Amino acid sequence: MNICMLTYSFYESDTRILQYTGALTRRGDSVDVISLRREGAPSFEILGDVRVFRLQTRTVNEKGRLGYLGRILRFMATAAVFLGRRHLSEHYDVIHVHSVPDFLVFAAIVPKLLGARIILDIHDILPEFYASKFHLAPGSPSFKLLLLCERISTAFADRVIVANELWRDRVVSRSTHSEKCIAVRNYPDPRIFFPRVKPADSGRFLILYPGTLNSHQGLDVALRAFARIAPLIPEAEFHIYGEGPDLNSLLALRQALGLDERVRIDGFLSVEQIAVRMAAADLAVVPKRASSTFGNEAASTKIMEFMALGVPVVVSRTRIDSFYHDDSMVYFVLPEDEQDLADAILFLRNHPAHRAQLVRNAFGYLRKHNWERRKCEYLSLVDSLAAPAATNAERQVHV
Repeated sequence: MNICMLTYSFYESDTRILQYTGALTRRGDSVDVISLRREGAPSFEILGDVRVFRLQTRTVNEKGRLGYLGRILRFMATAAVFLGRRHLSEHYDVIHVHSVPDFLVFAAIVPKLLGARIILDIHDILPEFYASKFHLAPGSPSFKLLLLCERISTAFADRVIVANELWRDRVVSRSTHSEKCIAVRNYPDPRIFFPRVKPADSGRFLILYPGTLNSHQGLDVALRAFARIAPLIPEAEFHIYGEGPDLNSLLALRQALGLDERVRIDGFLSVEQIAVRMAAADLAVVPKRASSTFGNEAASTKIMEFMALGVPVVVSRTRIDSFYHDDSMVYFVLPEDEQDLADAILFLRNHPAHRAQLVRNAFGYLRKHNWERRKCEYLSLVDSLAAPAATNAERQVHV
């Protein structure tokens, strides 16, 4: 089976797409990926058994709506031409398009007209994501336009995947019907995220956050919380890995709080590299804002990745993370409350037995909730879409 993934992201660091491609190639499918390119990366590369075509560079620093939209539209136009030409030689059975944005699905117009089936995979629901990123009101014209975009994009696709159950229910309620739409969570890849032997005791207590540097992630709250406990835990360090529009404001806040020697903020690392750094942590923080609708409902992949690595996690009690997790497996704190977060870090630093119990309970949860148990659902969806195309091709041969 020939499958193409199209994404306005960096394939090599997108764990959700890496899981899909891994499941497909391990069973013998042919997979192409069309994606963004980091500075210095080749335009074409074979990673494992996946052919990766990188069409456009991107710096994740957009603060203006027009600049953000302009980059996406340029990628969409380039991808539409490239994908259309590529389909003529490869004859893709399925095109799996990853949102954000939803309307990227229309880059697959030529393959769809020629018989390919289309999956729209909504990683983040676009109206709420855009509203959070650019501070839009839910009733604004731009928000309503994005809702319309979601409806026509899901109508164009043959099947829709949404990244969590809460969002799946919302998309069904306003844009598509339930039979067409399933929820597939982000799960840690067990080949990358597994318990490792901790490095020799360095005498430090390492707190870590990896991910995007956006306002809804609440990293400013985490920095202020760390400033409160820094005098009480002199061996503590806070490491942040990621990129995004809040980088400069976080660097300025670090300096203003006098934390330059205690807080490290670094950029992109590959999935394999970041897993090693995460595994070395004593404690992880996921300090999302609940006041942001998007932050309150965006499921954090980082939580389950830390669970799989055997690292205890402090998590803001958002709607989505309370839906999937409980106090036995993560340590919940009040969102946007720097004192509560500081108290949690101090408590867990002083109670290693409690940290160990959280880790044990998390392992138990992962035995029931993991990609190995759920990937068959995705593969069955792909097969159900490809079957009609194969049947039509066989009929043409017989004719």
